[in-house]
Amino acid sequence: MVQAYILIQTEVGKASTVAETIGKLPGVIQAEDVTGPYDVIVRAQADTVDDLGRMVVAKVQGVDGITRTLTCPVVHL
Repeated sequence: MVQAYILIQTEVGKASTVAETIGKLPGVIQAEDVTGPYDVIVRAQADTVDDLGRMVVAKVQGVDGITRTLTCPVVHL
């Protein structure tokens, strides 16, 4: 199982709607709207890195109102 944080920038005024929509996607553990350089932070999981990438590109980035994403895989050192 691979987990990652997905940092999301949204159009002005869309953070709450984006977080709510993404929170319902399969594989999303948590989605919160936040303040700072990013508007939404998501914790997600998938079986493989490839599955995680497909989820981000096909599902997360397809949500209306998103302008940019940054995916940060969780590592266990």
